Amino acid sequence: MSFLSKKYSSMEAYTPGEQPRDKKYIKLNTNESPYPASPKALEAINANEVKDLRLYPDPTCSELRESIAKRYGVEKENVFVSNGSDDILNFFFLGFCDEEKTAVFPDITYGFYPVYCNLYGVKYREIPLRDDFSVGVEDYLDVKANVVIANPNAPTGKTISLDDIKRILESNRDYACLIDEAYVDFGTESATKLVGEYDNLLVVSTFSKSRSLAGGRLGFAIASREIIEGLEKIKYSTNPYSINRLTLLAGKAAIEDEEYFEECRQKIIETREYTTRELEKRGFKVIPSKANFVFAKLDSIDGGSLYLKLKEKGILVRHFKKERIKDYLRITIGKREEMEKLIETIDILAQEPMLLGEETI
Repeated sequence: MSFLSKKYSSMEAYTPGEQPRDKKYIKLNTNESPYPASPKALEAINANEVKDLRLYPDPTCSELRESIAKRYGVEKENVFVSNGSDDILNFFFLGFCDEEKTAVFPDITYGFYPVYCNLYGVKYREIPLRDDFSVGVEDYLDVKANVVIANPNAPTGKTISLDDIKRILESNRDYACLIDEAYVDFGTESATKLVGEYDNLLVVSTFSKSRSLAGGRLGFAIASREIIEGLEKIKYSTNPYSINRLTLLAGKAAIEDEEYFEECRQKIIETREYTTRELEKRGFKVIPSKANFVFAKLDSIDGGSLYLKLKEKGILVRHFKKERIKDYLRITIGKREEMEKLIETIDILAQEPMLLGEETI
């Protein structure tokens, strides 16, 4: 007997990336940073602060918001912080979408968007990406719905320009436009600089990728005061203490440590370019990426089979079963030596009869 409400019993939940414990893997499947958090973030989480875990955290997250505001050149009132950027997405679909204000987003993008819509009964429309997996900006003009676009997109890594984002904002003035910038630090321009011009813009970001705090669960949004107040209303109606004391401290230190951030960011970008070159040498089609991952396929083997073969060799990547992308793998950029191991493993697999095909390498 199921005690779950009937309206949720048949709902398909989001499937997170694997976190296996059966053996040690090179994890290139969940877009985590290969580098530790800022040393300053680690210093901030000291024994004295741990003792204060008996106390509730600051529900306004005031100090962290001030540091984020300074980093992005906005006012503290333009900043919202949450328990991971997924929390902000959750609040957006819950509080900003309804029967009148539906949602539109690409057919190939972050898999949580349709899950949230189904959870809250929000009607939505998926707009197909172009054949080259780019977002067709014209498809989002005057759509009379809330627009949600990941930039760079996941799992493709492709981007749209600020000029294109402006066109979307201008043509949908009465609707919110959420730009999900989880991967923006790896090669494209942030839309945060447009917040002062457009009160319908909500930019969502995270500390999980370029700030190496995926385990800390910390996200933030930058938007007009009206949108921020709306997010705060939802937060205070659900869980005002959603960010723990230690995460607040680590986040503040991480956002202020610009030198370490830039060092790690550059290493990931350089390793991404190395990985792209080496995969292309071996016959892979690699979608040009501005994220901390690449999206690639090899015509001589289906994506599911290659994913399983790599897993058998101790390397985890992400495979999606959606028809248009089922032959692609999303490969997180790890440390240089991890990506060299990936390439070495592909070379080994190429020597196995009937696996990758005689003409692959």
